Amino acid sequence: MHQQAETSKQISISPKLVRDLRERVIEFLLLFAALSSVATTIAIIVLLVYESVEFFSKVSLQEFLTDTQWSPLFADAHYGILPLVSGTLVTTAIALLVAVPLGTITAIYLSEFAHDRLREVVKPFLELLAGIPTVVYGYFALLFVTPLLQIVLPNLPGFNMLSAGLVMGIMILPLVSSISEDAMRAVPVHLREGSYAMGATRLQTAWRVVYPSAISGIFAAYILGISRAVGETMIVAIAAGLQPNLTWNPMDQAATITAYIVQVSLGDLPHGSLEYQTIFAAGLTLVLMTLIFNIIGYFLSKRYREIY
Repeated sequence: MHQQAETSKQISISPKLVRDLRERVIEFLLLFAALSSVATTIAIIVLLVYESVEFFSKVSLQEFLTDTQWSPLFADAHYGILPLVSGTLVTTAIALLVAVPLGTITAIYLSEFAHDRLREVVKPFLELLAGIPTVVYGYFALLFVTPLLQIVLPNLPGFNMLSAGLVMGIMILPLVSSISEDAMRAVPVHLREGSYAMGATRLQTAWRVVYPSAISGIFAAYILGISRAVGETMIVAIAAGLQPNLTWNPMDQAATITAYIVQVSLGDLPHGSLEYQTIFAAGLTLVLMTLIFNIIGYFLSKRYREIY
């Protein structure tokens, strides 16, 4: 008996060792998750670059950037990316005209004016908009928003960039308002109290003290909204049409980069063909556009960042 007790005491594991082992396992899982994200990103970039190099070995970069027609699937093929870029930028600009002002006003109200109980009710409902499938937004734009706009604009065609951009703005509104509100609520209370002590009203404090103090976080929300709008697929594919058209008129139909990728990625194109490789050239263009927006957002956030 005495020998068995001694043996049991020798193989017992201390609680500290168990806690350390558990923390090591959790740390390893977190590191694995982080490295998986990095590896996935690198793999996507390598695939895009590899296929794009094959594409640009057959199509010159000058033709890709300057040709005003995009018709790679036709007999008279043209490979100018400008029609897809113009469609992407126009729909993104319309979406931002909706999401930025409405999102900022909503964030100011929720942060500075709404009672806590009202905020707890309104904010989850607002964030529900982000959970609606984008295909539903697309048909909402096509079947509801477009007929509504045609009452005011009788010449508006059934497929147009205006309705697609407006609904995209509604879609990214929760993203802009939620992140902007978090940034405003992170502003120290003593800045508000100082403003009130100077005789400022609540609106003056919100607009002239809280908003400038949270501008770096608000810029980050705007940039994320831009990236979300640039990469949106289903809304523009359903509501804006799939006709590559170099136009800056929001009432025209057009195709975006993502809509083109969806259009041709249906498995009918043989792998390795030039038409197949256009998918990756267009995708690489989209990645570079998003990267440029993110770099601009990074430098703006760094430039206007306030440390309290």
